[in-house]
Amino acid sequence: MRSFIRHPTDMPIEVVAGDAPHTEQALRNVGHGGLSFRYPRQVPVGVTMRVRIAVTSPVFEANCRVAWCLPEGDCFQVGVEFLDQEDLYRARMVEQVCQIEGYRRDLHEKQGRTLSSQEAALEWISKFAKGFPGFGV
Repeated sequence: MRSFIRHPTDMPIEVVAGDAPHTEQALRNVGHGGLSFRYPRQVPVGVTMRVRIAVTSPVFEANCRVAWCLPEGDCFQVGVEFLDQEDLYRARMVEQVCQIEGYRRDLHEKQGRTLSSQEAALEWISKFAKGFPGFGV
């Protein structure tokens, strides 16, 4: 059973595993306990990775531990858990940014409305913040 709620996204994420050069991947899901993304090769469970998501200011960076790694087509779906309690909180902020940016993109695609990030944030908060886990509004 999952210990966190998943929220799909497609934000770019940088991943560094050991001595390997960083690779840019598409973030699949971000939640309270960790996140998942596609990766070009298999990664053993327990390996520590560094992730960086540049959609927020300051940029979100965290050390994570691989919780699972599953084959998916020509690559792997990797799930990682945060190692630091502070990263759990900061990930919630990233999660909110992902939700707001997804909302902004959906409005543009489905309704032809173009909002700035600030306008989308204000509208998203007024409509959805009460239903967002842990958003204390």
